[in-house]
Formats: sequence, structure tokens, C-alpha cells
Amino acid sequence: MIGVSLQLWRALLFRLAAAAVSVALVSLAHAEDFQGSTHKVAYDGEIIDYDHQTPDNPVTRLQRKLENGEEQFKFDPEFGYLKAVLDALDVPRSSQMLVFSKTSLQRQLIDPKNPRAIFYNDDVYIGYIPGAPVMEISAVDPKLGGVFYTLPQAERLKPTFTRSSECLQCHGTGKTLGVPGHLLRSIATDEQGELDLQAEVSGITHCTPLADRWAGWYVTGTHGSQAHRGNLVGPAAFEQRANEPNYLVDVTNLSQFFDVTKYPETGSDIVALVVLEHQAHMHNYITRLSFEAQIMLKQYGHIRYLKNQVNAFLRYLLLTEEAPLRSALQGNPEFVKQFTARGLRDKQGRSLRDLDLQTRMFKYPCSFLIYSPPFDTMPTAIREHLLQRLYDILTGQDQSPEFAKLRADDRQAIREILCETKTNLPTYWKKPHSADVEKGREAHLKFIPH
Repeated sequence: MIGVSLQLWRALLFRLAAAAVSVALVSLAHAEDFQGSTHKVAYDGEIIDYDHQTPDNPVTRLQRKLENGEEQFKFDPEFGYLKAVLDALDVPRSSQMLVFSKTSLQRQLIDPKNPRAIFYNDDVYIGYIPGAPVMEISAVDPKLGGVFYTLPQAERLKPTFTRSSECLQCHGTGKTLGVPGHLLRSIATDEQGELDLQAEVSGITHCTPLADRWAGWYVTGTHGSQAHRGNLVGPAAFEQRANEPNYLVDVTNLSQFFDVTKYPETGSDIVALVVLEHQAHMHNYITRLSFEAQIMLKQYGHIRYLKNQVNAFLRYLLLTEEAPLRSALQGNPEFVKQFTARGLRDKQGRSLRDLDLQTRMFKYPCSFLIYSPPFDTMPTAIREHLLQRLYDILTGQDQSPEFAKLRADDRQAIREILCETKTNLPTYWKKPHSADVEKGREAHLKFIPH
């Protein structure tokens, strides 16, 4: 074990496992948890019918363009179709993150010398492994949640994205809120990238302290005195970190670990990682609430049994339990520029995509995915109820203790930004003193939790 005795390694594993258990117990109060949150929703039943419904997402639309000759892919001898797919799906290369734990269907090709690259935008995730026969792609479908595809890395006249159900073995379980979705894992490995399941902190979201994040990942950027579990390959590295707190604290160059020229970018950006951790779980939440609302409306004609889910969703949407930053984060400025440029801005130039990165992730703590197609296509009853509750929270009418940490200035800023930038808001958001407020409440009163 490269300079570490078996007894010492076992002791280290015990401490890590104990820490993981501690985190799991603490996280019971976190927003991502509610009664039944790990139970699989019946998404393969007749109401959702996940397997048989025809998806409609960026990947299916791109496939139609390829078939119709409206889009053509150029095959690159070095990267295959990676760059063509990134460009066609408008996925920024600056979002590149690198994971060396063997957590993929092509796990045998992944190791610390050949990590898997992940790229993403708001609704597409792309996995690329140098030398792998296929790329792995997932799209967030407004009606179906995560839908998974593979694309052969061999030159063809008309490349074809093939829908895969194998990914649901991990991406359709309690770890993804029981729906087809996405998850991030922080799991220690040996020098070959094999997993140590006794040293995993699972369910990584914006609620997870940085100290527990990113085992099995490479991480580039600066983060001050805050340690994390990234860049540690094998037990010797973990032990060295334990003995030397500043060991590999700020890493800005990964060439010491592997050949970075095998990837479009040279880093594995820390800011892209923290945004991803928020986004992936938010997508799962939207899917879970949408599925449960559809099922309950079909079975009972109302959504009154979703009170706990709605409260947890709103806590996560408003980042009420975000793990605070103790030092500023600084990553790839190009990622920050491209991420924030996609934001809708109010007259004061404010956007929910503005990053803080000093003490918290966003300047205005409300998820930018409130603008997303999956949110807007949720069943009307649940979407209108969420917007009513959100309005009450932001205006101070809802004094629930779970939202008490939201500062008055943040509530006001979020409400003002949404009023100017989000379409299809109920009238009472912009005309709070009109009769529409009470009409809105009465219209969906029969559907809502009480």
C-alpha cells in the first residue's frame, strides 16, 4: 500500500466511515430528505410510463437534425465526436470536470491516469473517456427526468444516439430521489480507481460541507484554508492529507497526475463542480415532485399529501441549508463568464445566475432552474402551489422557521428579479394588492396541502 501499513489503512478507513455515518445522520434534517424520499416512484407504471413515452429533449432534437441532414458531425481522430457534440448541444468546454473513480458503465477504462471527463449545461450532461468505444450522454427531459444515451466513438455517416436503460441501475434509485436522475459521489479509491465503499459520503449536494466532497475527483482552483477530498489518489495520499493539512490544498495544474492533453481543457473546475452539485439534485427534485403530483392527481384528484415534499423542495430551491464557504472559491474564469452570461437580468442588472463564491454559491439564493422547462411543465396544480408558497415566503407572509435564515434583502431581491425576468408568473406577483391574490388561492385550494 505504498508506504502505509495495512493496520494504518484500516484505521484510516474506520475514521472515514465514521465520518460518513456522522454526515448521514446530520443530513437527515437537510432539505433533500423527507419521509419516503429514498423510495422509488412508480415511474415505470402506466401514469408516468417512463420506458414507453417518447422523449423530447435536446438530444432527441439533435438526433432529428442529424437524420434530416440539418446537422453534420465532424469526426476528430483525437476526440471522436466529443467536440461536435459539445458544440451542437451548446455545452461549454469550460465546464470540464474529471472523475477517476470507477463509477461508469465503462468503469474498466477509468483510472487516475485516464479519468472520465464530464461536461454540462442546464439540461445536458456528457461523459467522455479517452479510448472508450462510446460517449455517455444524459438529457433532462421536461416530462421524463433523466434520459440516458450512448454515442459510438467510431466515424459514421449519420451518428446515432441510442437510448439506454442500463444507467437506471444507479440513476433511478434512492440515491436520485427515486426517479431517473443524476447523482454525485464522494468515494475514496485505491491507486487504480477501485472504490472503497466504506469511505463514501454519498448524496453530494450544496448542503454537503466541502470537507466531505470530491473523493475520487480531480479538482482545480483555489479555496483558501478549506480542505476537501479531491486529488487524493490511494490511501497514502489520504494519510498524507491527514498529517499535512496543506497537502494538495490548492491545485491549479493536473499534469502531475496524468496527461492533460487527452482532454479539451486542462482542469477540473471547482466552480463547475459546486454548481453541478446544486443543479443535479435540483433536477431530481423537480422530477420527483412532478411525478408524485401526476400520480396523486390521477389517483386522488389533489396533491394534499405532498406537504413534506413541497416544504423540502422550497428549502432546497432557496438554498436554506447550503453549507457555508469559509474562504473564497476561484476557478476557471471562462466557466464563470459563460455560466453567468446565460442569466436573465432585471433592470438593475441582477440575475439568479450571479455567483458570490465568497461565503455562499449565489449572490441571490434561489435556484436558476426555476426558469427551466422541467419546472414550467410541472402539473399546473403543483407549479401554482409552489409559486404561491414562494411568493408568501419572499413577501414575509410565510413565517415558517425553516425559512427564517433568508435575509429580508435577499427575499426582496429574489422577488424583484423574478417579477421582471420570469414569464408566466401569476398576476399577483406583479400586482400584489389586486383581487387576483385571493382568486389564485381559491382556484387551487382544493388541490393543495393543508
